[in-house]
Amino acid sequence: MRFAFSTLGLPGASLAEAVELAVRHAVGGLEVRLHEDMPLDVDPRDAGLEVVSLCGYVRIAETGPDEPVIAALRGQLALADRFGALGVRVFPGGNDVEAALRRLEAVAGETRARVLVETHDHMATGAAVGALLDRFGRPEAAGAIWDVLHPWRNGEDPAATLEALAPHLAYVQVKDATGTTPRPMGLGEVPLDVFADLLRGYPGWFSLEWEKAWHPEVEPLGEVIPGAREWVRSVVRSG
Repeated sequence: MRFAFSTLGLPGASLAEAVELAVRHAVGGLEVRLHEDMPLDVDPRDAGLEVVSLCGYVRIAETGPDEPVIAALRGQLALADRFGALGVRVFPGGNDVEAALRRLEAVAGETRARVLVETHDHMATGAAVGALLDRFGRPEAAGAIWDVLHPWRNGEDPAATLEALAPHLAYVQVKDATGTTPRPMGLGEVPLDVFADLLRGYPGWFSLEWEKAWHPEVEPLGEVIPGAREWVRSVVRSG
């Protein structure tokens, strides 16, 4: 089972503290948020963990000059290579597909790490992200992150999301919520049984994205990891 969590759930914590929490809960990997509050001053691999991705905030399809976006991508991809990560998470940030394609092409092949486009904001559906990556056509350089909440919230059937993203899927972010408030797995309104049926036997990473940085009132990450881990285990074992 390949289960990780995002350090978005640990605002104010150090990377060493994130590593300690992961080891304590038998979590195998981390999505490491690129943020000034968490310097990358330890290597999770020294504790036996994998760095699934570095979660940056580059907006790949935002209208504007290409150069700053390309420079940010290059720097983050190089850092991802240093930590052995699958890639760098980016947001669409807009609908400028032609700009996104230029920027992806500019960095393609420069690193082992890939640009990983999350189903988010202006391209919240699998159809939108899948269409972008289909046009780019270089799976060795770019892939998709399926945040299960956003496409469903935008009215896309989960089976259609999976069909659109399957050729590009790097890993899956799992979560539950009521409205915009994060909830422990199984206590919100996300149809987790539907996602479980679709993902049975999926061999890639599942990562818990617990948005405590944006919702400080919710439970500490350590309290919700066990339930998420058990949900992932049930999905993987039933495949």
